[in-house]
Amino acid sequence: MLNYFRIVAFLTTTDYARARAFYVDKLGLEFIREDQFAMVLRANENMVRVVKAQQLVPATGTVLGWEVSDIARVVRELESRGIIFEKYPWVKDNRGLGIWTTPNGDQVAWFKDPDGNVLSVSEHK
Repeated sequence: MLNYFRIVAFLTTTDYARARAFYVDKLGLEFIREDQFAMVLRANENMVRVVKAQQLVPATGTVLGWEVSDIARVVRELESRGIIFEKYPWVKDNRGLGIWTTPNGDQVAWFKDPDGNVLSVSEHK
């Protein structure tokens, strides 16, 4: 049943101004509004609600990702905007971009927001 509806993503931050600078200014998400409940952003047709908390222990895995075409181009563009990609030791990437190629050919690169939430961009074959 829920397959027919858009997804709303939820993230947590300890600082709305810092999160807005990252998600809007660096990643390019559209700012919709901020109220006492959340900072609301839009990515394409998807809503992202960033909720403020006093403390935050980031999840150990990816919490939000974007499916892209031409992942190398997207990684380079984000790096030019100040995004630092994780360089995991088990990722073998001769381009030096931190892009992992899965056994089936999909590619993923990870980065963190200012609160330590792990985000990703991926290209699927």
